[in-house]
Amino acid sequence: MSIATWSVDNPLPSLLLFAALSLAGLWSFHALPVESLPSVEVPTVEITLRQAGAAPARLEAAVARPVEDQIATLEGVKHVATTIRDSEIRLSVTFELSKSLTKALANCKDAIDRVRPDLPPELEAPEVIAAAIDDDPVVTYALEAPGLTQEELSWFVDDRLARALRRLPGVGRVERVGDSDREVRLELDPQRLAGLGLTVATVSTALAAMQQDISGGLLRLGMVERRLRATPGLRQPAEIGSLALPLGDGRHITLSQIATIRDGVAEPRSTALLDGRPAVGLRVYRARSADVVSMAQSVAAEVERIRQADGRIGVTLLTDRAAHAREQFDGAMAMLYEGAALAVFVVWLFLRDWRATWIAACALPLSILPTFLMLRWVGYSMNMLTLLALSVVVGILVDDAIVEVENIERHARLGKTGRQATVDAVAEIALAVAATTMTIVVVFVPTALMDGVPGLFFQQFGWTAVAAVLASLLVARLLTPVMASRMLKPHGRPGRAEGRVMTAYLGCAGWCLGHRAITLLLALLVLLGSASLLPMLSTGFLPAADEGYAEMTFELPPGSSLAASVAVAERSRHAAMTVPGVARVFAAVGEGGSADGVRRGTLTLLFSPPGQRPVREVLERQVRAAVLPVPGARFSLGADQMKLIATGNDAAALIATAGTMAQQLREVGGLGNVVSTASLERPEILVRPRLQAMAELGVGTADLAATLRFATTGDFDERLAKLSLDRREIRIRTVLPDGVSRDLEALAGLRVDGRHGLVPLSAVAELLPAVGPAQIDRYDRERFVTIQADLDGLSLGDALAAARLLPAMASLPAGIRFIETGDAEIMGEMMAGFGTAILIGLLSMFCVLALLFRDILQPVTILSALPLSLGGALLALVVTGTELNVPSLIGLILLMGVVAKNSILLVEHALAERRAGACDQREALMEACRSRARPIVMTTLAMIAGMLPIALGISADASFRQPMALAVIGGLASSTLLSLVVVPVVFSCLDDLGALLRRRFAEV
Repeated sequence: MSIATWSVDNPLPSLLLFAALSLAGLWSFHALPVESLPSVEVPTVEITLRQAGAAPARLEAAVARPVEDQIATLEGVKHVATTIRDSEIRLSVTFELSKSLTKALANCKDAIDRVRPDLPPELEAPEVIAAAIDDDPVVTYALEAPGLTQEELSWFVDDRLARALRRLPGVGRVERVGDSDREVRLELDPQRLAGLGLTVATVSTALAAMQQDISGGLLRLGMVERRLRATPGLRQPAEIGSLALPLGDGRHITLSQIATIRDGVAEPRSTALLDGRPAVGLRVYRARSADVVSMAQSVAAEVERIRQADGRIGVTLLTDRAAHAREQFDGAMAMLYEGAALAVFVVWLFLRDWRATWIAACALPLSILPTFLMLRWVGYSMNMLTLLALSVVVGILVDDAIVEVENIERHARLGKTGRQATVDAVAEIALAVAATTMTIVVVFVPTALMDGVPGLFFQQFGWTAVAAVLASLLVARLLTPVMASRMLKPHGRPGRAEGRVMTAYLGCAGWCLGHRAITLLLALLVLLGSASLLPMLSTGFLPAADEGYAEMTFELPPGSSLAASVAVAERSRHAAMTVPGVARVFAAVGEGGSADGVRRGTLTLLFSPPGQRPVREVLERQVRAAVLPVPGARFSLGADQMKLIATGNDAAALIATAGTMAQQLREVGGLGNVVSTASLERPEILVRPRLQAMAELGVGTADLAATLRFATTGDFDERLAKLSLDRREIRIRTVLPDGVSRDLEALAGLRVDGRHGLVPLSAVAELLPAVGPAQIDRYDRERFVTIQADLDGLSLGDALAAARLLPAMASLPAGIRFIETGDAEIMGEMMAGFGTAILIGLLSMFCVLALLFRDILQPVTILSALPLSLGGALLALVVTGTELNVPSLIGLILLMGVVAKNSILLVEHALAERRAGACDQREALMEACRSRARPIVMTTLAMIAGMLPIALGISADASFRQPMALAVIGGLASSTLLSLVVVPVVFSCLDDLGALLRRRFAEV
């Protein structure tokens, strides 16, 4: 007794099972987190090393190279990328995926501990953390307060808003954008200092020593212990002027006698502007594995509560990734409902029986709900890829039910009772249903097992599809027979006469069987025509999502000031606002955290609602053209970029090659904003010591640098004196007046501590203009130069192909090589992974079919339909101008299973007729065509109907799912029309070949 027959006779267990699965699935659906992409863990470790005042060249030789050499000895290291700037080194160490993140982190810490004795003693404690692959802010706000100063607004954000947000569940960190911090500034009189024998360094160091909070030991008073603590002497900024400094002759002097004290704002190194008005930005990041949507909702509620509590603050929501994730979810679910409704309508259109339609319709929710349970059980989320998997299988889920219901309905027309019709029908197609389900499963499993970083993402796609398909098989075997045996009624008539369409099809199939050579030749011509479409397709990576905003970064030449960057930001804002569809602009200028970060900035362009503007790609192209006349800056706009790096140890050859490559790329149409880091040298003032004079006067090189640093910017922030107030610390910075600190001749006249007192700086050194590297980049222990370009009408694959054909790439100097990184590297891995998945899927399908049919020739018949789908899929992509990218490749993988499923129905029925022995080969094939054409067309149209809302993109941003739907619809249309006549011909040829081989072996 088969499981289907058992379920018909024992309906209660099946009903209880699916009731439990449905309830658990509903609970799981509401409990699943919603996010844009799956949360994955990549073994990447970030190491930060800081040495105050050290130049990039010095840090490269003394710190970066020894650390890189030690890291390279670790097992499983894949790449080491190093960025060296003033006072700071950042290393990103990427391990093979087989390495756990915890172990990678521990190994890196051990490596740093081993190399630490060989590093400069001035190096601060290294920072070693696990890198997050998705480290973009979830929400970004801009705050304005016309009644407050920028410093007051910044403190409000730090003290009230950021502090409250950090307490919320799911919030990882909060960053303020815009530098306006309170600071007490002591502008020393250089003449008074010289007369008293003091230097700026002496005053700053003495002040810092007086403002320390240090433990003084432990005091025991009887049975009580009390800690002793020496606290800073200054409590208020007004007290600073009365602080006495000792002089060498026993006298002392107060700070107010030698300095002008200003309680104000520190010199800004960054700023934020909203539509040209001063503002403060706030970025909120999620904690690892936190639910994006719930975190964003709690943040929004807290921000609104604080805004209402203080009416002076205006809040503008700039970006919200959670809202986009929710829109994607709502849009995908709407498309799922629409596709399901259309699929059910197709079933009713063919069967014209509400009972049969209801049975087929029940297969959809009863297959999807257990899938939600699986997602919850294994810790997946409702993200772009799991939703894509559900969209992919919506047509498949109803297929098994359609095949069974149609077959049961056919047996019912023979006058059988409901139970007998059900038992006979499900037994007749048991092998076909099992074979079709397993072919689809083995198609999706290789996708779930892909290697590399893409595999971490697409495993959720593959396993979701597999779970849904297996659930549909369970429904078809357990529940559909139960419902059909009790709901379908016998018709009492032998069947209906064949209509004109069926008559015409059978005539065509008969002609093809009589003219096999011509049919196969025409099929070959179709296949060759399909292959000719491949050169017409552009290859890409992922479609750009339209989130309602875009970020445009800009960069000025090294040495540019914050004022120059703000001026460029304002000119760029005015230019961007001339583009219809750009509603508002938020500028964050001076980002990066490095010494020359003031020359960089980001403009966040907020777009009008989707119905009132062009799509994002068009807007970005118009904005690029608008900002092109803005002088003195390099811009980069858009998520679609091509990035190449040139590596080598010959710095001169590396810079020359990268410059040539960038110049040639600028001549390639479809690329915009081609930039290279090869020429990033900044202007410097070189302090050249006079060694003999320094030796005679007892002055060291460190004394020269310290004197200039104290005079211009003050001591390093971490060494400055601090004034502790309620809930905050204020830095006390000691400098010279602007008239001195910004005058080269005045700096040369500064006094330096020598062996016998103060000596002029000009006596022991000369100040010369020079240039030096603003930043040093290294990749796998070699220097590298980055070349990147925006894709302005050119796909990533076509851009890479054009880059590989450039003369500079064909004649690389010895020791110089180019590496494709960023999206190009991931695209290469993903395309290779999909190619492997398709090959493994084909081999697995053949093995499964050979085992089920116990034959090695007829699986070839079934797989012969696969090439017939290629032409329709490629034609649909070419006609709509869609790239061959990741979603369209997913569509091709899906086609493998669905097209094979249709062929299985034909082949299995023909073999069953042959095994019955009542007819010859031709009669068996014609009967298979007569019996199976209707369910094949029904399942195909149901699948197309399920994909139609996605292909039309009538809901929320469907840019990611649309290429997949177009490929599936085109492939299904062509394969169904062709396979219904070609597969019988291939069957007959291979059947004849098998008979011939059997006769030959029998003779042997």
